[in-house]
Amino acid sequence: MPATPKPVRKKRKKTSDPVNPSTGEPYSKGTLKMRLLKRLKCTVKYEKLAWASGAKLVAGVDEVGRGCLFGPVVAAAVILKPDYRIKGLRDSKLIDQPTREKLAERIREHAIAYAFATVDVARIDQLNIYYASLLAMRDAVAQLAPAPDHLLVDAVRIHWECPQTNIIHGDALSASIAAASIIAKVERDAMMRRWDPVYPQYDLASNKGYRSPKHLAALRDHGPTPLHRLSFAPVWMLTTTQQEEFVFEESN
Repeated sequence: MPATPKPVRKKRKKTSDPVNPSTGEPYSKGTLKMRLLKRLKCTVKYEKLAWASGAKLVAGVDEVGRGCLFGPVVAAAVILKPDYRIKGLRDSKLIDQPTREKLAERIREHAIAYAFATVDVARIDQLNIYYASLLAMRDAVAQLAPAPDHLLVDAVRIHWECPQTNIIHGDALSASIAAASIIAKVERDAMMRRWDPVYPQYDLASNKGYRSPKHLAALRDHGPTPLHRLSFAPVWMLTTTQQEEFVFEESN
C-alpha cells in the first residue's frame, strides 16, 4: 500500500516592520508604541464594570518616572466621581505640559480623593525599579481617604486587599488610570524643575530626568549626582569608566 503523502505546509510570510517613508528605515519601538497609544480610546468602560460589580469607590493607580536616570518614581491614585466627566483624559505621555497641568487642576478639584507617593533613589537602587514602582503605587492607595473598594491598575497587580482590574495600556484606556498618570506626571515634573537649578548641567527642567543627549553628556563629564539611579546601566557604566580612568591616572 503506497504511503500517504504528507500535507505540504505553507510557510508563513514574515511581516516586515512598518517603515518611515521619510527615512526608509523601520520605525523605532518607541514610535510604534506611541502610534498604538494614540489609537486607543480612553473611556470609563472599566469603571462601569467595577461599579456594576458593586464597587462604590473605584481608584485608578499609575506611576511615572520608571525609566528615568534621575530622581524618584512617583505614583498617584485617584477616585473619580461617577457622575462627573473630565474631558480630555488620556495617557499623560500623549498630552503637552500646559494641557496636563490644566487637567491635573480639574482632577484635584473634582475627584472624590487623590493621593501621591514617592520612592526615592536609594530605595530604587536597593529594590530595583519594578518593586519600587509597586511600592509607590501601594503607598499612594494607602493614603486615599475614603479608601477604595476596587482598583484599576496599569498592567501590574499591587499588594492591596480589595478587588483589582489590571489593564495593559491602562493609562490610555481607563479614565481613572489616565487621571492618576496625569497628576503623577505633573507632580514629578515639578520636582524636576525644582532640582534643575541645583544641578543645572543635567538639563533636568527639559528632560525631566530621562536620558537625553545632554543628560548623558553631563553624566560623562561630571559623573552622577546623589539623586542619580546608580543601578541603571547608563549611570553605572559611565561611573565605572570614570573610576577606572581615575585609578589609571593615579597609578602613573
